[in-house]
Amino acid sequence: MTMTLYSGPLSMFGAKAEIAAREKAIGFDLVTVPFDMQRLYEPKHPEVLRINPKGQVPVLVHGAVEIFDSTQIFEYFEHLQPNPPLWPADPADRARARLIEHLSDEVYFPPIIRLMGLQGRLDDPAAVAARDAAAAVCRRLEEMIGDSAFLAGAYSYADIAFFMAQLFGERMGARLTDGSPRLMAWRQRMSLRAAVRSVVGPMLAYLRGQGRPIPAPFADIQAP
Repeated sequence: MTMTLYSGPLSMFGAKAEIAAREKAIGFDLVTVPFDMQRLYEPKHPEVLRINPKGQVPVLVHGAVEIFDSTQIFEYFEHLQPNPPLWPADPADRARARLIEHLSDEVYFPPIIRLMGLQGRLDDPAAVAARDAAAAVCRRLEEMIGDSAFLAGAYSYADIAFFMAQLFGERMGARLTDGSPRLMAWRQRMSLRAAVRSVVGPMLAYLRGQGRPIPAPFADIQAP
């Protein structure tokens, strides 16, 4: 059965799903839905609108299986292709990885979304509060990673989720600082992974094509 992943050129959540598929060597057809920097995802792609009541990417279609939400897509990939595993085998590490993935999506990323509407006004109290909220998550993850190479021990969906969220954080002014040396080293390791580069490279190329700046920590990632 052909697997189809609907995503967008600047979809953080779609990029999460695409990186995971590439890490697991799962074949898929990528459909990039219409997107415009002013109108965003309007008009909605009809298949995305049919499958996801929220009208958002990513959407995955695999035969009769139709899924939306990047975390649900992660779960499907893990059952469909168990190797290489992207949830840790140890129950405690797996719980930590799931928590970090949730923190990335539901705690770290909402302040980044707020910052998207405050560009040019980053001294606004709302922008300061958003950066502070994002920084609090980074401090927590700086402690959690400890001496591990990755956020939950073994490389996992948690790493994919936070790497993509932090890329958007850097773009919007919520930058890692010298107070997060472990996260900065982790980010560099993540930037070297082939699956990450194959997805992030085209995203950064799209931004360059729109005349948008590229955060310095990601500037060497090029489209394949």
